Amino acid sequence: MSFMNWIDERFPATKVWNEHLAQYYTPKNFNFWYFFGSLAMLVLVNQIVTGIWLAMNYKPDAELAFASVEYIMRDVEWGWLIRYLHSTGASAFFVVIYLHMFRGLIYGSYRKPRELVWIFGVVIYLVMMATAFMGYLLPWGQMSYWGAQVIVNLFAAVPFGIGEPLSEWIRGDYVISDATLNRFFAFHFALPFILAALVFLHIVALHKVGSNNPDGIEIKKNKDENGIPKDGIPFHPYFTVKDVVGVVGFLIVFLAVVFFAPAMGGFFLESPNFEPANPLKTPEHIAPVWYFTPFYAILRAIPPLFGSQFPGVLVMFAAIAVFFVLPWLDRSPVKSIRYKGPLTKIAITIFVITFVFLGYLGVVPSSKIILGLTATQWAQICTALYFLFFALMPIYSKIDSTKPVPERVTK
Repeated sequence: MSFMNWIDERFPATKVWNEHLAQYYTPKNFNFWYFFGSLAMLVLVNQIVTGIWLAMNYKPDAELAFASVEYIMRDVEWGWLIRYLHSTGASAFFVVIYLHMFRGLIYGSYRKPRELVWIFGVVIYLVMMATAFMGYLLPWGQMSYWGAQVIVNLFAAVPFGIGEPLSEWIRGDYVISDATLNRFFAFHFALPFILAALVFLHIVALHKVGSNNPDGIEIKKNKDENGIPKDGIPFHPYFTVKDVVGVVGFLIVFLAVVFFAPAMGGFFLESPNFEPANPLKTPEHIAPVWYFTPFYAILRAIPPLFGSQFPGVLVMFAAIAVFFVLPWLDRSPVKSIRYKGPLTKIAITIFVITFVFLGYLGVVPSSKIILGLTATQWAQICTALYFLFFALMPIYSKIDSTKPVPERVTK
């Protein structure tokens, strides 16, 4: 009896390998945009591994946290590299996920029968944001401290007497303090494993219905006499080899940032965060790290109502929650942007430009003048455009002209 037979009698190793890799048939016309799913898993592994190593030397204590980060950077052997791999990896994770979501948006990967795949993906995005937010406080620098102070205080805006107890519960104290740091560290350490579980469910759901492709054609509907999709090829070895090419290209860019520009001009590691947290000294301009700034700009765009920031908080969370209903907003008879008309293409272009511009507006002071308008006024315009993309989708996707979709996948 071979070793693999012995394993297979006790664990379905070969069965899992065949079902999810060697005999999992994927569309043969995958392109550049299909690199980002595997890259996201690569970065997740990087974050978990480097995070565990950092936790070995980090002290979740308000008196010692900043000094422990300096200790990692200066005295721990290769500590500086592990820290930069982790900090750069956080930004790389969001870059990859944003591109992965964009691919789903343009090729209709959220459409039937992949609604659950998309919903799992949005939940992953939310958990990513929670993990990143909690990790943002851990260096205990000026921007970490005050950024967390601003964001946590937003929960105090929830009405009906819920807000204040909720914000105190999140902080574990009346202000951002040692108790907050301890609980954020605990959650930041635990959430990536929940994230890994969600990624597993995301992949299981994907392999149940099959992968989408740039044409939006269901390859399972066109099989040969052996039940194999005519337009499909095994994921392994064809796309595992192709993914290796994407990984190499990604690592070249990623490591170039790690070794030559880990702060990325203050976008990945802000200058105030190289100063210890000081509750008595507020930074000149408080802004979250770049991957939160589009939603921070939306928050600032909504004026207070009766002195309460709750409307802004509600709209900010709605800007994320709206992705959950995207599969039911698109009424187009075709999935892929290749066969959709000009209305959809214009709408997606405006949405992407709006999202990127909101990210910029979240970085700059709200009073900054840009082309005759303040950053807040531009944020209000962009917020309206952001939600109009979703609100009008049932209309423009239905009336938009479409091209005939081919029977078989194209290149």
